[in-house]
Amino acid sequence: MTRRLSVVAAASSVALLSLTTFGCGEKQRGDPYALMEGESVYRAECASCHGAKREGQPDWRTRRPDGKLPAPPHDESGHTWHHPKEQLISIIKFGMVPPNAPQGYPSDMPAFAGKLTDRQIENVLAWIESQWPAEVMTRRAEMLQRR
Repeated sequence: MTRRLSVVAAASSVALLSLTTFGCGEKQRGDPYALMEGESVYRAECASCHGAKREGQPDWRTRRPDGKLPAPPHDESGHTWHHPKEQLISIIKFGMVPPNAPQGYPSDMPAFAGKLTDRQIENVLAWIESQWPAEVMTRRAEMLQRR
């Protein structure tokens, strides 16, 4: 009986953690442990270019003299949420090369295959998505459904 209560208590704790409120009353969506890993990987590998608050680099839509675009934001002001998850995974794994970009596309986006596991990549994306407002998630779902 005690063991059964322990299992129920542990399951309840995980359920409550998955609904934990963060920031301005927004509920963070997803597995809390995956999201913690995703945030940690983002801070270690992505934030130096895409910003600690996912804000991207200044003037991210304007090409620099070297022809490269600055790193875009991953918050709701950017275009990350316009892309299907599979495409985002491919960009992270292989960089901005075909089929993610035209041949010879100049970009500072590195390929993370061999550095990050598939699980880490998926958790980074899950964490980024968990930060978007519900309205953006609804618009994204509608937009991707039309494709």
